[in-house]
Amino acid sequence: MKDKISSLHILRRISQVLFILLIMLIPILDIFRLDSHTGTLIVFGNHWELGLKEAFYADRSLESISRVTMQFFLKAILPWVVVLSVFPLMGFLLGRFFCGWFCPEGTLFELADFLTSKILGRRNLFTKTGESLTSSRKTRYFYSVVAAFCALSIPLLVGIALTGYFVKPATIWSQIINWQFTFGVKAGIIGVSIYMLISSIIVRHTLCKYVCGAGLMQMLLGWVSPVSLRIKLDTGRLSSCTDCKQCEKVCFMNVKPRLPRRDINCVNCGECITACHKELGQGNGLFSFSCPKPDLTKEKRETVDLRLNKQSFIRR
Repeated sequence: MKDKISSLHILRRISQVLFILLIMLIPILDIFRLDSHTGTLIVFGNHWELGLKEAFYADRSLESISRVTMQFFLKAILPWVVVLSVFPLMGFLLGRFFCGWFCPEGTLFELADFLTSKILGRRNLFTKTGESLTSSRKTRYFYSVVAAFCALSIPLLVGIALTGYFVKPATIWSQIINWQFTFGVKAGIIGVSIYMLISSIIVRHTLCKYVCGAGLMQMLLGWVSPVSLRIKLDTGRLSSCTDCKQCEKVCFMNVKPRLPRRDINCVNCGECITACHKELGQGNGLFSFSCPKPDLTKEKRETVDLRLNKQSFIRR
């Protein structure tokens, strides 16, 4: 029973880890990166160039200008429009599902929350969220060591991985092994490491709420979408609630799932679903994933009423 209850939580952790591995492997496998040496994009092992050679645009005739414009649109503008449309589309269909299930930065923030709760007894460094957690001195010492190791290793690994999007990963590792760095590699690794360290210690999910552009696009499109995936509360069974507040304690975005109004900060992580099922028993939880559907019955009823009114008016 317990395995069934926690399956959603485990599935989310697996998706987060797999997506982080994907992000790290993309530049290594030359799936997508910018080659700073040649100044061109590499997409699936091929150099993505605009193809605008000097002979191509030397002719200033209307036909040549049209060809140059079309080539620039197809090779430079359209691909980025397609890439940037992914997040609005996901937001319209799934809300902030990407934030809760895949975002690497959000995963790091959740790890920081977990370690902070084990060391300090609360998830947030500056404000208490929910009831304080108690742990033994031995447990706090162990997680303090883990936190120190993570603070030193993870930002460096992230810095190396993201720098690989601009410098060939083999070149970066060669410089690390020989301990001889070019300015670009050194600046990339140190800059990203400092950013990740500061954001994971101090900023955390505040960044997700108010700064992250991808998250804000998903939030706005998910909010106005009539079909977006969301967490649904079974209001008809609220009397079954034990007021344990576990749904609020597990929410790293500080959403209160039991409120009747929808919170735009919800990332559809499903942790409140897992917590409620654990409290009330498998299959008895008050929360579930839901995609709203138009009330066709209501629409048909309104159409029939309109027709009856028209017929009544004609007879008069």
